[in-house]
Amino acid sequence: MLNYMIRRLGYGLLILIGVNLFTFFLFFSVNTPDDMARLNIGGKRVTQEQIEKWKVERGYDKPLYWNESKQGSDKLTQTILWERSVSLMMLDFGRSDARQAVNIGHEVKTRMGVSLQLALPIFILQVIVSTSFALMLVFFRNSRIDFWGVVLCVLMLSISSLFYIIVGQYFFSRLLKLVPINGYAAGLDAVKFLILPVLLSLLSRLGGEARLYRAMFLEEIGKDYVRTARAKGLSEQIVLFRHVLRNALIPIITSAGSYLPYVFMGSLVFESFFGIPGLGAFVIEAITGQDFAIVRTMVFLGAVLYIATNALIDIAYTWVDPRVRLA
Repeated sequence: MLNYMIRRLGYGLLILIGVNLFTFFLFFSVNTPDDMARLNIGGKRVTQEQIEKWKVERGYDKPLYWNESKQGSDKLTQTILWERSVSLMMLDFGRSDARQAVNIGHEVKTRMGVSLQLALPIFILQVIVSTSFALMLVFFRNSRIDFWGVVLCVLMLSISSLFYIIVGQYFFSRLLKLVPINGYAAGLDAVKFLILPVLLSLLSRLGGEARLYRAMFLEEIGKDYVRTARAKGLSEQIVLFRHVLRNALIPIITSAGSYLPYVFMGSLVFESFFGIPGLGAFVIEAITGQDFAIVRTMVFLGAVLYIATNALIDIAYTWVDPRVRLA
């Protein structure tokens, strides 16, 4: 396993370098430092002197890829690409382009805690509720409960998460006034602001997850070991929970594990609509303001989380199934 993890680390490093370079190329293929300066300075009349001053203050006065005015290695190192990319690989995120007072590293640490308060309950409840609902449908398979349960899953899967947000805010916040319509508070007061987005996010994902898990369980329930367990006289509940669920854990881990990066990165849609100051809202603000320093940082962190998550999923496979070997 050690050799496998070392190889994954090497592959992950190459992927991070590729993602970093690709993000840089894409951003500056549609934007120039002058465009970024005009947007951040604002106003109808922006002089070239203001643009140059903005670029010098933020280090965008250098060439993008190659500095012909320098000698030796400075031709490469005295460029925007080198200064922005190498610092990122060293986890030095720097400061926001739009607001120099904003330290990106500090913002990430602060906002990650807020995003975890929202995304961690969603992640845990999603796995428990989706698995339980899917097991119930399999237990009552070929019955009306199973039929209407699948219909409900398809309906929930077909509805956009924006619909759940709009209806939920109108019904629970505006009409019933049970929870605030948006906002956030620290400490225990955060519960009243987070409970509605948690429930709505759970509903928006329940249909697709439960339908997927149901298909996995139905595939397992027709195998020989299940018939052998029934022949031994085991009840259907024991067969489902002790045998079927255990042998379907690998695809469940794969599906649930793919959501782990969102646990740390936050939900773009829900944080924006509910005014929750997490990493998801941070990304939306950066994209709107064309803040490349924040955008590149969040893309980099997202790539790190996906690489780490895939490695953890592979390790989890060996825990739930001793036949899996990481070679």
